[in-house]
Amino acid sequence: MANHQPHRIKSISEFHEFRDLPKPEHPLVSVYNFEDLKHLNEAEPKSLMLDFYSIALKRHANATMRYGQQEYDFNEGVLLFIAPGQVFSIEGNAELQHTGWSLLVHPDFLWNTPLAKKIKQYEYFGYCVYEALHLSDKEEKMIIGIIKNIQHEYQSNIDKFSQDVIIAQIELLLTYSERFYNRQFITRKISNHKILERLEKLLEDYFVDDSLSKNGLPTVQYVAENLNVSPNYLSSLLKQLTGQSTQQHIHDKLIEKAKEKLSTTDLSISEIAFELGFEHQQSFSKLFKTKTNVSPLEFRQSFN
Repeated sequence: MANHQPHRIKSISEFHEFRDLPKPEHPLVSVYNFEDLKHLNEAEPKSLMLDFYSIALKRHANATMRYGQQEYDFNEGVLLFIAPGQVFSIEGNAELQHTGWSLLVHPDFLWNTPLAKKIKQYEYFGYCVYEALHLSDKEEKMIIGIIKNIQHEYQSNIDKFSQDVIIAQIELLLTYSERFYNRQFITRKISNHKILERLEKLLEDYFVDDSLSKNGLPTVQYVAENLNVSPNYLSSLLKQLTGQSTQQHIHDKLIEKAKEKLSTTDLSISEIAFELGFEHQQSFSKLFKTKTNVSPLEFRQSFN
């Protein structure tokens, strides 16, 4: 398949024009209803990259959305978060039947406010499309209520309070989304525990194989790709289930293997470090001591 450059959309006005929507009422914030969208011009996928945040509540579409290798169907209310610079594509029938709402926020609107920094800390902006947030009817009503409040605010007479009011509403929406994601991690326990089991097996196989000495420690990116989830989603999920990040899981598995080799083999510390994918013994010893409070040598001596 030919690799087309994504179509980059720099401003909210440009997005409105691209989707045949009326001119935006505010240059940096916009709310629109999916029912007002015209159909896609061609049947081929549209690969897009936006220079602003997009938060979309969608349901009942005859379209599939792709993000990387994964695709997603919207047959219930889902909330999607797309950060500036992310590439996504929409494939749909000639007539696109969405219902739902979308909120677009340009980073310039947040400039010089605490939210400008805080919004980058919401990990769900880095989740893949198929890791979207599934909403209950009650949650959906709350989110739509907030989105409509934002729309109402910029449609009213803009005054010196308008920006503060809109930013407070955006922050409320993001906080609720964080809460609903936590609920989703808990309610989807079975599938989440399966991811945890697959992570354990993936690391076990990697550490048994010669992969360590050949390729070094597995990266968070490598682990996430092999589990078919985004790195951010994996870390959020693991923190919720185990209290630890992906990196900490990798290190724990490494220390487990190191202890095994220190207590059951006669390999030198530097040979063990090399087998575990470290170029330098010092790096290995430092990590081991950080995790166990003893040096590899002290650990070994405790067995003799």
